[in-house]
Amino acid sequence: MNSSTLKLAERMIPATYLQQAAESQSVYEKQIRILVEQRKCPEDGWDDSAIEMIVNELSQMDSNNFSHNCGVGEREARIYSNLVSRRHYRLGHGIGRSGDIAEVQPKAAGSSLLNKLTNSIVLDVLRSVGVQKAAACLVVPVATGMSMVLCLLTLRQQRPKSKYVIWPRIDQKSCFKSIITAGFEPITVENILEGDELRTDVPEIERLITTHGPDTVAVVMTTTSCFAPRGIDKLEEVAKLCSEYGIPHIINNAYGVQSSKCMHHIQQAARVGRVDAFVQSTDKNFMVPVGGSIIAGFDSKFIDQIGKMYPGRASSSPVVDLFMTLLSMGKQGYKKLLEERKDMKNYLADQMEAVAKDYGLRLLICKNNPISIAMSLPVEESAALTELGSMLFLRGVSGTRVIATTDVKAIAGYTFEGWGAHSKSYPVAYLTAAASIGMTRKDVDLFVQRLCKCLSKFQSRKEKLSKNIQPVNIDNALETNSNTTIDK
Repeated sequence: MNSSTLKLAERMIPATYLQQAAESQSVYEKQIRILVEQRKCPEDGWDDSAIEMIVNELSQMDSNNFSHNCGVGEREARIYSNLVSRRHYRLGHGIGRSGDIAEVQPKAAGSSLLNKLTNSIVLDVLRSVGVQKAAACLVVPVATGMSMVLCLLTLRQQRPKSKYVIWPRIDQKSCFKSIITAGFEPITVENILEGDELRTDVPEIERLITTHGPDTVAVVMTTTSCFAPRGIDKLEEVAKLCSEYGIPHIINNAYGVQSSKCMHHIQQAARVGRVDAFVQSTDKNFMVPVGGSIIAGFDSKFIDQIGKMYPGRASSSPVVDLFMTLLSMGKQGYKKLLEERKDMKNYLADQMEAVAKDYGLRLLICKNNPISIAMSLPVEESAALTELGSMLFLRGVSGTRVIATTDVKAIAGYTFEGWGAHSKSYPVAYLTAAASIGMTRKDVDLFVQRLCKCLSKFQSRKEKLSKNIQPVNIDNALETNSNTTIDK
């Protein structure tokens, strides 16, 4: 209620009571005013009432919620189901226009303002967790792979003669398929084994650039967050190469925002060389439902061009989810979650190391992977190791990966030997687990408990099988099958 309405209410309720209510409401209004004025993530998280207040107020600014609205167009944000309407806070117009996902909609002032605020808040968060020089970002309602496609299509317009994407191998299908979807030809660079860890072959990247010619290379696509034993790509060295040869550089930072190390390397790469954009998932980094990603970069004009590449309007759901979540967390709440994640990484590593010692295995040393941990597995047939993964999954353990290193995968006509291992010849089979944001000590303890049970069962089966195998008497075998011959 505004001051005039409250004054009228004094005829029915004592003014002192109304004054208390007005003061409480003014606190919320001040929060909203500061948010719109500063366009930064609040230091401390808001309560649910304040968040619902601003979302409802923004919703009332959209034309479909005007009491006097008379819609005669083909798209008027009409929502049949009340359940769906409430789920979306009656925000039905989405974001952007046909020519630009970041453009303001005449019918949807509230949704447009919410979109602008979310992009500004997310940029503030990215800066606060390590990439201080980021110039702009765009929250888009597609997952990381499709966001990479948008970046690549934008570069296609800028570099029409280019045809190749140089890609240090990361065994994750969506990033590879983004290259194919954008119409480019991928050139895979195999990783180099340094101890247990797989690292970027920077000399090979330079050789490929000079062999094919810089003008034919659309972009070098590197990766930060990945499954061990692969480490963060050598971003600084690649960025220097890209700057020297005038080639764009895009970083797949899928779940790297939660890692200060990943963000530091992105910042340093932009400082010493060239980084055009870095892309990250909203669900993996901010604990929201799957469906959104963040495209960020150091040149606001390039990020604007990516926004103009998106065809048509887009769903506002991922934007609303992220907006509400960041207001709820606040900057301090998010930083606390990141610190807890880092502690859980150390705790998970300690617990897995203890398990490895008990079962005659070992942790693989991957100092350049701040999120994922790998533990060697017994030498077995691929099928047997796959069974171990199934045993864990059936016991409610999700997210672990059992890598036999012998699998072969074909994607869009390209064949990868040793799929899952980021290498065609990784020397040992292994299991991975990741310490991601939101993980608790209880999660780690349950995982370790169930891992031990599975390893024990796996080991006992192996021993039982070996006992059941009877030694073969060669003389008896020859008598039984006269056709059998033995080369001496």
